[in-house]
Amino acid sequence: MGLRPAQDRSVAHLDHLILAVNDLARSVRFYTTVLGFGDEGDEGPFRVVRVNEDLTLLLSPWGTTGGAHLAFAMSVSGFDEVFARVRECGVEYGDAFDSVGNQRGPGDAPGARGPGKAVYLFDPDRHLIELRHY
Repeated sequence: MGLRPAQDRSVAHLDHLILAVNDLARSVRFYTTVLGFGDEGDEGPFRVVRVNEDLTLLLSPWGTTGGAHLAFAMSVSGFDEVFARVRECGVEYGDAFDSVGNQRGPGDAPGARGPGKAVYLFDPDRHLIELRHY
């Protein structure tokens, strides 16, 4: 018999994520300047980047070849604001996870809450970033 998800959806949510990076200062600039997240400074070996009141990224200068996929859902107005900064900063983007650089989008994409609109880009370490709204 397979495991079933908990019926109470409030049982758990993602609290923080450790993300390995190559150049800490460059990554902090990307996540704060381009994506608009907050810089909360150093905590132990990590640089804490606040995504929202419930989620932080702990950037870790341990080195990486990339490959993580982080999908950030936001309001339509928040999406428009961040997507405008992506374009202003000259960051390559695409309308699907496998088409970063085609400079099209947003495209249609499934997500945890159903279908939505999304654009995809890479952070400085080749982690795939998905910006989406429902």
